[in-house]
Amino acid sequence: MNKDISKLITICVLVESMVTYINSFFVVGEPHYQMVLSLVFGIFIAVAYKIDLLKLADIESEMPYIGSILTGILISRGSNYVYNILNLMDLA
Repeated sequence: MNKDISKLITICVLVESMVTYINSFFVVGEPHYQMVLSLVFGIFIAVAYKIDLLKLADIESEMPYIGSILTGILISRGSNYVYNILNLMDLA
């Protein structure tokens, strides 16, 4: 039960993260260059090094690289953000 809750929280945080970026890029229309750079670098690093936080949480995808891309989005949010998620998943 506890593991299911941590999976749900992880997915919720991922969705919140993506909505924040979508809002900044498309609704507000003025994404800051730091936000764009952190997003690009986060995704690039996660894909290049095959870092998949969802796989660690036993959330598998049928689509290759989707876990790494979503992990890159989390990485782009910053270390405190990722650390909080790892604590929720009992991995830190």
